[in-house]
Amino acid sequence: MEKNISFIVLKDENNLRVDILINKREELISRTRIKNLILKEKLTLNNKIIKNPSKKVNTGDKLILQIPSPQKASLKPYVYKLEIVYEDDDLLVINKPAGIIMHPGAGNYDKTIVNALINYDKDSLSNIGDELRPGIVHRIDKNTSGLVVIAKNNETHENLSKQFNKHTIIRVYQLLIWGKLRPSSGKIETLIARSSKNRQLMEVSISRGKHAITNYKTLEVFENDKTPTLSLVECRLETGRTHQIRVHMKHLGNSIVGDDKYKKKYKKIKNIDLALENLILKLNRQFLHAKTLGFVHPRTNEDMVFSSFLPNELNNLLKMLRNTNK
Repeated sequence: MEKNISFIVLKDENNLRVDILINKREELISRTRIKNLILKEKLTLNNKIIKNPSKKVNTGDKLILQIPSPQKASLKPYVYKLEIVYEDDDLLVINKPAGIIMHPGAGNYDKTIVNALINYDKDSLSNIGDELRPGIVHRIDKNTSGLVVIAKNNETHENLSKQFNKHTIIRVYQLLIWGKLRPSSGKIETLIARSSKNRQLMEVSISRGKHAITNYKTLEVFENDKTPTLSLVECRLETGRTHQIRVHMKHLGNSIVGDDKYKKKYKKIKNIDLALENLILKLNRQFLHAKTLGFVHPRTNEDMVFSSFLPNELNNLLKMLRNTNK
């Protein structure tokens, strides 16, 4: 159902960004959704359409934000077995395998997690986001595996989006990198922006982009005459930027094993165990797994934390590294 939100800017709200102001007044509407509505020309400021979410307001300004009725997705169902870790009336937690993308996009409109969700239960997904992304609150990359939460209704979607925007969600990843991190644990804090050379990639920037924080610690190091130097690392995200862990690892000079986009060129390693070399060459994905996901349940306010095991292709490689490293 369509509705309008209107109010007058108060004295203590003078000079605020318009998207921040609306989010402050309407806490149940996430800032991301407010931004998207503004970009779609749904906001008027003193009866003039505003298309800039960062526009500053003045005391006495009159704002009207139009919130259109949610659109129904016109998506094909995809018969695909979802690994459901948890489900209730408000949300789903799924363990996504590598090799499937989260939602339709250029080149793939049918065989995605969203299409699988439509097949599973098309009438129980939030629909306040993009028409092609019902239920999708956050994403992980195609060739990353692990835990994702799906919203079944709009109230849940807004609440979870708010938690993501406030960076209160627990997100822990395990990854295997080339080389060793020095120091072995720490915090990476940078700006991340779209690459100026390749628009499909992201990069660390000094002067532009979004603030990104990754906390990391080394769990194991594999290093002997039959093994290339590799490290099993755990990363806990404070922010969730596109390709954040992959970009931060490359920034440190230790790209993730199997990452075909952010890989670093390495010299051919001599005398490596052949079985180990075959496992690495046949990986066909980056060794990156969203292991732990935690949030506050939107309805019950219960703290919920879920964990998942490494998938077989990653676990097998890890077992061989441990055997070879003895």
